Amino acid sequence: MKVTINRERLAKTFAELCEISSPSKKEAGVATYLKKKFAELDADSIHEDNSAALTGSDCGNLIITFAGNHPELEGLFFSCHMDTVEPANGVEVVRTGDIFSSKGDTILGGDDKSGIAAILELVTLLKENNIPHSTMEIILTTCEEIGLLGAKNLEYNKIQSTYGYALDATGIDVVITGAPTANKMKLSVKGAAAHAGLNPESGINALSLTAEALSKLKVGRLDDESTRNFGIIHGGAATNIVPELVTIYGEVRSHSTEKLAIYTQEILDTFNGVIADWQGGEEVENARPAFDCNITDDYPVLKLEQNAPVIERIKQASAKSGKNVQFIVAGGGSDGNIFCSNGMQTAIVATGMDKVHTVDEQLDLKDLVSLTELLYALTT
Repeated sequence: MKVTINRERLAKTFAELCEISSPSKKEAGVATYLKKKFAELDADSIHEDNSAALTGSDCGNLIITFAGNHPELEGLFFSCHMDTVEPANGVEVVRTGDIFSSKGDTILGGDDKSGIAAILELVTLLKENNIPHSTMEIILTTCEEIGLLGAKNLEYNKIQSTYGYALDATGIDVVITGAPTANKMKLSVKGAAAHAGLNPESGINALSLTAEALSKLKVGRLDDESTRNFGIIHGGAATNIVPELVTIYGEVRSHSTEKLAIYTQEILDTFNGVIADWQGGEEVENARPAFDCNITDDYPVLKLEQNAPVIERIKQASAKSGKNVQFIVAGGGSDGNIFCSNGMQTAIVATGMDKVHTVDEQLDLKDLVSLTELLYALTT
């Protein structure tokens, strides 16, 4: 049965969601809104898990189930995250024709409320038209923007679907089938403080040592599968004090776990080499610089084969809904990486959001309608 997306209802839902502030760890307002909406749509179950104790959020992840009544269709899940980046308080949505933006001093929140709005419109359409559909499990996570914390602490034993779709990418008619694994790193170089004007010889300049190590390391794109970046640096106390401690934060990403290990080890070897080669003068006596590194396994690799059920299904849905979906490999991680590592194959679907993580963020209603049409084809 063919149905028409209710554009204005979809637009209203999206705007309402965006105007509920939900920066990471403060998703309770939007979670309350969604529990009410899904209850009104007669969800078969609405479960808030106990992840808040581990994530630090003011609410848990939500798992909502709508039992299927289409005997030929396997169940699936849809996933979105409820949190947004900052600035996120007091969002005022501005609509100009079909284009949504914020007033200009906050983000809009299309990342990821565009996906949530499409899911709500999908379920509403199925219910009001009494259309047979597959079982749907809707997973709404917290703290995605600060390390995928909600997904990492999700109660996976509450989920039955073996595959599904994370609605969380820029563009439209795009499906991401591959995403890298990543290591986050905190590197500290410790020297010795001294007065930079009176006796600099008795100091060990941690900043100079850090700079020397960084100058030996390639950053940016390392090969066609890997990148490396150092993005934050802290250190020093005053211009007249030899800096004693410098801390930098960086990351390595790769679609190859072997290359990730190699490029990460290269950082350790380089810094350790610079520290080992340091030659001090008589003034420092027996003092030596030191290096310390903390590595966090941020998320695992995501790689889907073209004949995987999750991909075959969206290919069929794409054809059914008259769309020309492109399948690509991306450079960023998402909840989908975590789901895949927990045995739930996950393709990442673009929602139409644009210029995300900026105050210039926007979304075209036509793209949101197109996304909803694709979700409808997936479930019917």
